[in-house]
Amino acid sequence: MKFSKFAYFVEQIESTSSRLSITYLLAELFKKLDKDEIEKTVYLLQGRLAPLYDSIEFGMAEKMIGRAVSTALQIDKKTFEKEFKKIGDVGRVTEYFKKQFNSLEKKDLSILEVYDNLYKLAVVAKEGSQDVKVQILAKLISQLDSLSCRYLVRIPIGVLRLGFSDMTVLDAFSWMLKGNKSLRPQIEKAYHVRPDLGFISRIIKTVGIDGLKNVKPKLFTPILMMRAERLSSGKEIVEKIGKCAVESKYDGFRLQIHYKKFQETTHKKQTNIKFENPNSNYQAQVKLYSRNLEDVSFMYPDVIDGVKKEIRADEVIFEGEAIGFDPHSGNFLPFQETSQRKRKYGIEEKAKEIPLKLFAFELLYVNGEKYIDIPFSERRKKLLSIIKTTGDIFKDVLLTAPEEITDDAKKLELLFDDAISKGLEGIIAKKLTGVYKPGAREWNWIKFKRSYSSKIDDTIDCLVMGYDYGKGKRTGFGIGAFLVGVYDEKQDKFLTVAKIGTGLTDEEWRELKVKSQKLKVKSKPALYDVDKMVKCDQWISPSIVVEIKADEITRSPVHTAGRKMKSSKSGKAFDVDVPGFALRFPRLQRFRKDKRPEDVTSLKELEKMFAKQSQ
Repeated sequence: MKFSKFAYFVEQIESTSSRLSITYLLAELFKKLDKDEIEKTVYLLQGRLAPLYDSIEFGMAEKMIGRAVSTALQIDKKTFEKEFKKIGDVGRVTEYFKKQFNSLEKKDLSILEVYDNLYKLAVVAKEGSQDVKVQILAKLISQLDSLSCRYLVRIPIGVLRLGFSDMTVLDAFSWMLKGNKSLRPQIEKAYHVRPDLGFISRIIKTVGIDGLKNVKPKLFTPILMMRAERLSSGKEIVEKIGKCAVESKYDGFRLQIHYKKFQETTHKKQTNIKFENPNSNYQAQVKLYSRNLEDVSFMYPDVIDGVKKEIRADEVIFEGEAIGFDPHSGNFLPFQETSQRKRKYGIEEKAKEIPLKLFAFELLYVNGEKYIDIPFSERRKKLLSIIKTTGDIFKDVLLTAPEEITDDAKKLELLFDDAISKGLEGIIAKKLTGVYKPGAREWNWIKFKRSYSSKIDDTIDCLVMGYDYGKGKRTGFGIGAFLVGVYDEKQDKFLTVAKIGTGLTDEEWRELKVKSQKLKVKSKPALYDVDKMVKCDQWISPSIVVEIKADEITRSPVHTAGRKMKSSKSGKAFDVDVPGFALRFPRLQRFRKDKRPEDVTSLKELEKMFAKQSQ
């Protein structure tokens, strides 16, 4: 397919506010692509060249885009900057100048040709690489038509933002194959194990839907992490899952660890791999992934060193919670201190100041065998067998979460109280026969946290959907209030629950403004269901997750979470039949950089919390 045809589809997607219409357009686009094109096209639609966990970055900013446009079309940089200030969209200003100064070099390049050139641009890593990047992009600008240029230049700076989620793409795959979304569950199951839309698309195009039955975990491809349900008493937990394994719930960074051991003689040329120790015949590669699939290996060198020393297997995928540790007192640190380890600079120094301990609690894969379908009791036993430590908490990095097996509700409550007395979040109960279901929220794990026992002291994870401009003192921040919502898994939509204008420090307002800048979009994304009474001055694409504390969940006709509408007798208008859920006195607890938009509190969870507070 030609890139100009791709741009035509992207323009249609950008101009619609209907999720269903976007799904149809994507399905139609996918039908027209062959197996070699679809994988790379899916990445380009995401504004990327590879899956999220693959850290290929373009390393370009708007100023470099301006240089490339000026070079390609032979216009003065100041002329570009002046027009950019007026239009405010690097894609549209490039399109504008392309129409004004159309090049004779115009070629109708294919999607694969454009992708390959963008890939070369991204991987250039040598002296003078900025100039090389500008030249590569300038050549593409000179060759492509004006509409294609609009979308081309948005890709390297991450502002394509077409307003659909991975779930919309999965629906589109089903529509492409069968003309409806009946295949979505089967496709989604494979995606949860291998969350790489390009890979999934290629399998479907090459082998068909049956090819997804053989999808298995792969080292250095993170598996979507399973999530827990929640209950508020030991009695409820025992009634739900019976005898269970009870572990403490730690408040740190949840990590998925991928480990592979190589023989030195076979893989001497392997890059970015350190020797396990100078006298060993083996070397190991370790990668750490966050809950949102980000490769965070570089942030936690102490965890990587510990895994290399204390794991005894050839290949492993397991999960754990990384917690800050005080090497003087031997105590674990609260999240506020642990969170200082999530950084891009000064990593080695901070690792010495706040070393991490990793509480391993789940095994997903070992030595070529997947464990996600194995009962928890067996997964736990195998996990313990591959971790070899000294037993000295000051020396070891890997620890295993202590476990008690019980079907006694009172004992479970005592374990909960004990965890709270130690400053932990609470406990988690695991069904002994439960399997690991990637990406799902299942009763195989049940959270019992400190605040579930009270009315609504529990926090709620929300997506920031947009904001209003500031007034008075907040004029300097550029934000006066921001709209947040929860996720409706059935509709694949975000529904509003609060507009928050108080409770943030000056620093937090500034942080929110900075985070929002690259996410601004001109119109409300198709994934947002918002009443006109709470519309925002500025919409942003789904990315920022915040943890919110509120006094109570109430009902409000202007918020859409759980709201039901009934049509009027004429059929031309709708009235509120059941008001939506709203948060009373909401305030920001923290930014959740480790969570994807789809990981926010679900509508189903909110409904349960509302029912619980009324009891």
